[in-house]
Amino acid sequence: MPWIGGEYWASDNSAMQAALRLAAEQGVGGFVLGIGTSPYDIAAKLNALQRASPLPLLIAADLESGPSMRIRGGTAFPGNMALGATGRELDAYEVGRVVALEGRAVGIHLVFAPVVDVNNNPANPIINIRSFGEDPRHVAELGAAFIRGVEEHGGMATAKHFPGHGDTGIDSHIAVPVITAGRARLDSIELVPFRAAVRAGVDAVMSAHVALPTLVGSDAPATLSPFVLDTLLRRDLGFRGLVVTDALNMGAIVARYGAAQAAVLAFKAGADILLMPADPLAAIDAVTAAVESGDIPVARLDESVERIFAAKSRARLWGGRQADLGRIPAAVGTAQVGELAQDIAQRSVVLVKDSLGIVPLPRERRQRVVVATYGDDTNRDAGTAFIAALRAGVDTLRVFRLWPASGPASYDSVRAAARGAGAVIVVASARPTAWRPDAVGIPAALAAFVEELSAAAAAQANGAAPAIFVSTGSPYVLAQVPRVTAYLVAWSSTEPAERAAAQALLGAAAITGRLPVSLPPFYPLGSGIERAGPPELGGAPPRPEAR
Repeated sequence: MPWIGGEYWASDNSAMQAALRLAAEQGVGGFVLGIGTSPYDIAAKLNALQRASPLPLLIAADLESGPSMRIRGGTAFPGNMALGATGRELDAYEVGRVVALEGRAVGIHLVFAPVVDVNNNPANPIINIRSFGEDPRHVAELGAAFIRGVEEHGGMATAKHFPGHGDTGIDSHIAVPVITAGRARLDSIELVPFRAAVRAGVDAVMSAHVALPTLVGSDAPATLSPFVLDTLLRRDLGFRGLVVTDALNMGAIVARYGAAQAAVLAFKAGADILLMPADPLAAIDAVTAAVESGDIPVARLDESVERIFAAKSRARLWGGRQADLGRIPAAVGTAQVGELAQDIAQRSVVLVKDSLGIVPLPRERRQRVVVATYGDDTNRDAGTAFIAALRAGVDTLRVFRLWPASGPASYDSVRAAARGAGAVIVVASARPTAWRPDAVGIPAALAAFVEELSAAAAAQANGAAPAIFVSTGSPYVLAQVPRVTAYLVAWSSTEPAERAAAQALLGAAAITGRLPVSLPPFYPLGSGIERAGPPELGGAPPRPEAR
């Protein structure tokens, strides 16, 4: 299953021509879709590939946090950890439902979601907010609900990353993380959500590029381990569906094994779908040669082919494989589903800390408000929706944009504007990013600046403005700014999440979310300060938090 971009490609585009050859001449079983443009561009491209292929293609996409993750104009949800913060299985089910309906509308059948890793390592650079949380039972319940939502509405779901990627401190895009836990620990934590996924009837399970030497007896990644994929997953957990590798072009695999050997080893270990090999043609040739030489028995090949054909039957691809472009406007990104996403985002907001009782912002603090937004070069719109929503509820708003490369002059500008302001709000998007383990934190200069403002406010220095930190990403950023006056988590930089954060600060909506992870040393699992919302909804003035 090679990767294809989701953007518009003309029929004579070289990348499109290469994809068409893979479909028409090489017999690939499907494609995994990258970040796309309009739903029409995606559907037209996938339809062209389906027409070129002798057999129906199985199309997959990472839609972990909702359709907008790959489809521009698709519904944007705030992500898995936000669902953990609402605590409602129905929310997870509804996200799964929308993912299936909007994905199918453009020609996507197999959803590489949900992530059912238990994020019990705050230093995890690649799972983090992609997880529902750190409680195995809670992750299991939400994961199973997501799966039911997908599979009851025409899609196929994938539980990932087996046997668990949550307790890792290394990005497997770069190197192989090592988990030293034994079977008893896996049974009580990591495997709990996967068992629930299998019971829920999940169609596919994706392997993790993690080593488990205590369990396996070697440093081979789980993706290449017959014990993990065959003995543990199929025999012990009773899984009968598709086993999909994580991307075989990731550093944890390709740097050590190469495209050809990795494909053969993964197939021999028990994988049915070889995802994104670094060189698809080399992978095809290597597996073919291994079957012809007898290294891979023909019976083993037949097992995978039967499972893949069965999956294509469940996706109803034999009767028709073309997406109907006429159905897209009524199926993708509708206002009704947008309201659902906004409601979930609003209920997911968590007020972790409010030592001065300034959330929601009192009237007197709204006269002059300073906002500094932070995002990296891949997230240039971070904070935009927050600013638009906040502007309607404050008298004067000054906005500054900070980047990873922002220097002293940039911070001096914010510092000068903060003098005499009612509040300084820092909105930062720190999120897991492949090949960027530092992306889950904020720059040291930004952390120092927030701590400086907080210390001045705590000391009631003349003209000092209290700092409110809004994390539209990792909740663990609090460890970098422990003295901050107020800390609010909105989980993602999607428009609904940013609007929800602004509404919470303005008192226009209640704050009811609870942490699905712990933030040591002061904030255990389930922490969260509730605010009742506007007076007409029974709201009451906030009281300072005693900490």
